Amino acid sequence: MGQDIILGKTREEWEAEFPLIRDMSELKEVFWLNNGKKAAEQAIREAELSIEDIMDAERRLARFAAYFRKAFPETKKTGGILESPIRPLNRMQQFLSEKCGSDIKGRVILKCDSELPISGSIKARGGIYEVLKFAEDVALRAGMLRESDDYSVLIQPRFKELFAKYSIAVGSTGNLGLSIGIISAKLGFRVTVHMSADARQWKKDLLREKGVTVKEYGKDYSVAVSQGRKQAALDPYCHFVDDENSRTLFLGYSVAALRLKKQLDAARICVDADHPLFAYLPCGVGGGPGGVAFGLKQLYGDAVHCFFAEPVHSASMLLGMMTGYHDAVCVQDFGIDNRTVADGLAVGRPSSFVGKTMVPFLSGIYSLTDEHMYRMLASLYDEEKIALEPSALAGMAGPCLISSTETGAKYVKKEDLKEKMNGATHLVWATGGGMVPDTVMKQYYETGCRLRDNR
Repeated sequence: MGQDIILGKTREEWEAEFPLIRDMSELKEVFWLNNGKKAAEQAIREAELSIEDIMDAERRLARFAAYFRKAFPETKKTGGILESPIRPLNRMQQFLSEKCGSDIKGRVILKCDSELPISGSIKARGGIYEVLKFAEDVALRAGMLRESDDYSVLIQPRFKELFAKYSIAVGSTGNLGLSIGIISAKLGFRVTVHMSADARQWKKDLLREKGVTVKEYGKDYSVAVSQGRKQAALDPYCHFVDDENSRTLFLGYSVAALRLKKQLDAARICVDADHPLFAYLPCGVGGGPGGVAFGLKQLYGDAVHCFFAEPVHSASMLLGMMTGYHDAVCVQDFGIDNRTVADGLAVGRPSSFVGKTMVPFLSGIYSLTDEHMYRMLASLYDEEKIALEPSALAGMAGPCLISSTETGAKYVKKEDLKEKMNGATHLVWATGGGMVPDTVMKQYYETGCRLRDNR
């Protein structure tokens, strides 16, 4: 019985207080609404971070645009700005409506972070931004750079010599390590990526090709992060990118909201009290979706409704936010194995910083099975010819859940949205897949087809 005592309570006591835990322990899909959400005006006023912090991050990225144009020629067409397109999902919307047996009103669109330059995932936002901020700080302190300079000078050998004195470490399940490893090596930093057991082999191979030191662990994300943190603590010249607690990472992700608003405006997609925006964001430790959601709430207030999506095997943010214990509990405490095909989401213990920051902003969290993600992966390719990695499909279940479940209907009623759904926009955030080798993507697709057709 001793192993069933968690923070002083038995499993039965936990389940009595939080009934969803039983379904979560049985690896069933669940949909939780956040009762802690506040009116946006109050949440924004009480938040530790602000729109000015996001604007500061945006200005820093703009300063680095000249560097990106030279160091990564593929960014020339966007002026050195790392951004991804939005795409309508007309055929997929029809497919989803038929699948869930309820018409999805409004429009469904995809935010294609799978097409972000350099690392092909949302981690090109926060991960790359944190490395850029560190590089800028180092160069400014050394007196070799001023904010008014043309940052393309950073490609010069003298800066690589400067950065070679420093190292960067990070723990990752895959995509964060990929983004940080690629940009750090390009700038000239010595970089070590501590990879969890969930990381895909092709990601480790690619990092090594770029000159990155990859350390592998047979355990999960938390162990990889812990080892990375220990390495950094021993070296005063080592910067540890702390995916669990970094405000810099968080702000890098939040800049996406500013960019998205411009895209929606250009596409004449209105977001206001009568035209709600639903954002469905795949969630691992929480930094990426948390930053994006925070930015969206700053811009759109009560008109935007943000939901996190997690695998049933790794629904750590759901567990932490629902119970209010945040990082004091992990999925393994409740017999959940944290083993999922969605490697970028394979996190058993959530970020306390993100969870606490999101309490007044987040609308809810849902979980879905690996099989569900695989089936949607195959269907998205069949309907739209868009190829994503499994974790990037987590958001695709969102429109169905809002449109066809009791919990979704409860939320729509609570927020007084029923008469406004025809003008709604459902935004599915496609978090990665752009660098997946063709052979691996083919295997994903074939697995999805098999699961869907034999269902």
